[in-house]
Amino acid sequence: MRVLLVPLFALGTCGAFIVSTTWEAATPVHAQGGASVKRATVANPISGEGLPNPTPVVTKNWGQLPAGRKWGSSAGLDVDPNDGHIWGYERCGAGNFGPGAPITCDSNPVDPVFKFDRRTGAVLANFGKGLMVTPHGIHVDRQGNVWIADFAGNEAGTKGHQVHKFSPKGEKLLSLGIAGKPGNADGQFNQPNDVAVGPDGSIYVSDGHDAQGMTTAAQVAEGLKRGATSRISKFSPDGKFIKSWGKIGVRHGEFRTPHALMFDSRGRLWVADRGNHRLEIFDKDGNYLESRYMYGRISGFFIKNDTVYAIDSESGPYNHPNWRNGVRIGPLDEDRITGFVQPFDREDRVYQGTAGEGVAVDAEGNIYAAEGPNSLSQSGGAFTKYSVK
Repeated sequence: MRVLLVPLFALGTCGAFIVSTTWEAATPVHAQGGASVKRATVANPISGEGLPNPTPVVTKNWGQLPAGRKWGSSAGLDVDPNDGHIWGYERCGAGNFGPGAPITCDSNPVDPVFKFDRRTGAVLANFGKGLMVTPHGIHVDRQGNVWIADFAGNEAGTKGHQVHKFSPKGEKLLSLGIAGKPGNADGQFNQPNDVAVGPDGSIYVSDGHDAQGMTTAAQVAEGLKRGATSRISKFSPDGKFIKSWGKIGVRHGEFRTPHALMFDSRGRLWVADRGNHRLEIFDKDGNYLESRYMYGRISGFFIKNDTVYAIDSESGPYNHPNWRNGVRIGPLDEDRITGFVQPFDREDRVYQGTAGEGVAVDAEGNIYAAEGPNSLSQSGGAFTKYSVK
């Protein structure tokens, strides 16, 4: 069988599908005169069928964990811009998170932030003990500083709902938000999801996690009334609040859980709007530019060499039927899927499987996934490595 993948630019599906031209040697289709011809099939970006997997070698439970510790879930990874190694975090042994979670980084104060050798998985750095409750997003800036969003608060109201900046050695350099105090005032956070630093050093934080579950107008109205957030906040390089944009909703510039952030090479800010099943693209001032819709219910994404890698961990039989979990890959400037990394099997997620929440890609094209609560058991650890042949 020989497969040739080319874009389909017809029937109003430009950028949505791929034609897979397959030679069927065993059962040829005969044209006039008896010659064999090729039969065209359409690759499916929803199920992933017919799409190539560039990283077929799967290493479960990737990365070394200090003795005596148990892997917790994660949602974020990044690549160090200076040496190419992998940064990530795990939630101090907690499989689940949020209010009432039996384990947090407050109740089990171990170092949650890791730097791993991308080839061996050996630990190169480990820090953050006692400073956070539930890490949720990670970003490594051009200087190698590590930014972490701390999603939840502790019972004492003294930690959480903040964003912290660390040096590469783990020294805390800056904190945004009010420790342990969720809210929607300027400069305050209510479940921050992720953080990114723009080309000019400005800081962007995606805030608000629970809107993804608001599926009716009444639920959205109730969320807005009680002050729930779904927005992006912008700060100066030294941490002064500048502006915020967005609220709970479905229009462009509105969000139902802005779960991940990243800038592309043109200085555009991409946002994974998970509850609305799309990637939203803005300029540095928050002006809406365009969207992508073919990547599923996106938890995390990574942009490398003008290619988008987006991981779908949340599509399920009742919130996004038929969309298979996994990593969808496509060109930056088109809403088109050209590759797919398969998920793990999970019996109760019929036909859809389960995959991680965060994703990063190293210089060799290897893909790393951060495993969330939905996939932690199937993956065997907080991180999975998908390697090229």
